[in-house]
Amino acid sequence: MIREVVLSFQQNNFVDPGVWVGFDNFRTVIADPAFRSAWLNTAAFSGLALVIGYAVPFVLAVVLNELKHAKAYLRFVVYLPVMLPPAVAVLLFKWFYDPGAGLFNQALDAVHLPPLSWLDSTNTALISLVIVSTWMNLGTGTLIYLAALQSIPGDLYESAELDGAGLFRRVWHVTVPQTKLILLVMLLLQVVATMQVFIEPYLLTGGGPENATVTVAYLMYQYAFNFGDFGGGSALGLMLMIVLLIFSTIYLRVSREEEAR
Repeated sequence: MIREVVLSFQQNNFVDPGVWVGFDNFRTVIADPAFRSAWLNTAAFSGLALVIGYAVPFVLAVVLNELKHAKAYLRFVVYLPVMLPPAVAVLLFKWFYDPGAGLFNQALDAVHLPPLSWLDSTNTALISLVIVSTWMNLGTGTLIYLAALQSIPGDLYESAELDGAGLFRRVWHVTVPQTKLILLVMLLLQVVATMQVFIEPYLLTGGGPENATVTVAYLMYQYAFNFGDFGGGSALGLMLMIVLLIFSTIYLRVSREEEAR
């Protein structure tokens, strides 16, 4: 961490000796047209990931918790993506998104809908990456929620059922209040993880089309390894680290409350 802070104030390509340049690296990256796109895309990715990737595992966990049969089999199916190496999982979706023979466009064709340029359109590229990320992390989130649900005393549900509460009322009046702290912890973890998104744009889109999927972490990689400007990459990394530290501090405070509960 200290090395990154020092590098962010140096002109350094790891070949020649580093030269102290003060805040020049920060001025350079901020003036880059891709800088604004990178932060906006990262924020949009995190927002979409919260809407999709945060809600879906919780709903799945509630459904699995309510099932009487085939729980073990369905847990295995849900957890299966986590067992795949991340690069394999991402490249699998590259085939799914293929505009010609891809699985998703074949599914659209089967219901007589026009094909989509999933990764090649500025309208759909970012949401396509969010779908991949959600699928890759679905199993971990679902199992954490499921563990939290199974720690809720059964008599609370029995009392709710005796009062005539259906599934939705039981979830709203029993499940959500009993898991609110773990829900908040998972929310913060989701934000911290998605702010660092890199592998999806790196393997699927290369930041395109038209910088529509360039993220802060991906731009940092470009500065360091494509442009040979490790000072610029470190300046971006320092900015991202400050944002993540803020969320991590909040996460630690919430986690302590959860442990003390």
